Amino acid sequence: MSLSGLSQARLGRMHDVMTGYVERGEAPGLVTLVSRRGEVHVDLIGTQAFGESFPMQRNTIFRISSMTKPIIAAATMILVEECKVRLDEPVDMLLPELAKRQVLKRLDGPLDETIPAKRPITVRDLLTFRMGFGQMMAPPDASPILKAAHDQQIGMGPPSPSQMPSPDEWIRRLGQFPLMHQPGEQWMYNTGSDVLGVLIARASGQPLETFLRERIFEPLHMQDTGFSVPEVSLDRLTTSYWRDAGSGKLTVYDKALGGQWSHPPAFPSGAGGLVSTIDDYLAFGQMMLSQGKHNGVRILSRPSVETMTTDQLTPEQKAVSGLFPGFFDSMGWGFGVSVITRRDDIAAVPGRYGWDGGMGTSWYCDPREDMTIILMTPCFLTSPNPPNVTFWTLAYQAIDD
Repeated sequence: MSLSGLSQARLGRMHDVMTGYVERGEAPGLVTLVSRRGEVHVDLIGTQAFGESFPMQRNTIFRISSMTKPIIAAATMILVEECKVRLDEPVDMLLPELAKRQVLKRLDGPLDETIPAKRPITVRDLLTFRMGFGQMMAPPDASPILKAAHDQQIGMGPPSPSQMPSPDEWIRRLGQFPLMHQPGEQWMYNTGSDVLGVLIARASGQPLETFLRERIFEPLHMQDTGFSVPEVSLDRLTTSYWRDAGSGKLTVYDKALGGQWSHPPAFPSGAGGLVSTIDDYLAFGQMMLSQGKHNGVRILSRPSVETMTTDQLTPEQKAVSGLFPGFFDSMGWGFGVSVITRRDDIAAVPGRYGWDGGMGTSWYCDPREDMTIILMTPCFLTSPNPPNVTFWTLAYQAIDD
């Protein structure tokens, strides 16, 4: 047993089980990281793409999709601390496109059957996904609002940077739609983080990517994190895979050379646009775990991190949020992160927080165990046996104290 209280034999078990995903052809390769009490264990398995011999490395770059959301929430809290935005103020001044909202009378009804919103959308609504608009796990033709949103390419599906308009045009398009629900009443996934990206840019007077680089990435030495990969680093970007709906086989979603992340996007998506490496994201995770400070650099105050990582949803809001069935039985939602609320599994430590990237990545911090755990793969998390759930179990079974 090491000072970290992790068993080498049990970390070996993690390696063997995770290697199985590569041996079965469920991923070309993956990178795992378990950090406890400052001791970091990284495992590199397989290759960056199927049919390649180029091995996974610690500086391999992955599309982290929804693991962008915690970073956007942290960036928002920087502006809250500077009093450039306030949690409970309406967003109308910075985002006039979202002022004077109308709300659908019924979710499957025509777009012109609306009632006025009872109140404006606030910054807190965006951070907690209670703005009244978001993704629904349904086909685009399931309702008029979904079809119209898909047609306008405002990010209702998986991350696709090449299809998104500029931030001002994106928020203009969003402002054309009525809300799906009244502000503050229901948790709806994803869109709030994209709105925050536009809000951050306008409140700071800088492009979103510039603000993130100056205030988070450079101070934390996250040198490979951004909305695209420079040409000189494209050999370190994985090929992205997802499952063909018909055959169930893994097919290429996005290639490295000439792919969607090989050049800066028109719309830097705060909901799912970033790429990163295992060590870059560890720096962000350790900053959060250390309550806002990492390697002598303070990004956020302790009270801000505590607020971000506290469950912000009411039982009533959880009861009507049906995106992930059963999700809120043991989970809550803070600002850009999920929070464990009930001990029903060996990895379910109350207070553990973090989030997954649907394109194949996962990150959680556990203050009680002083742990940061990160998994990065290049395959969408759509299999019946997703590697992230297996990885959480393996990380916690390795504890030996």
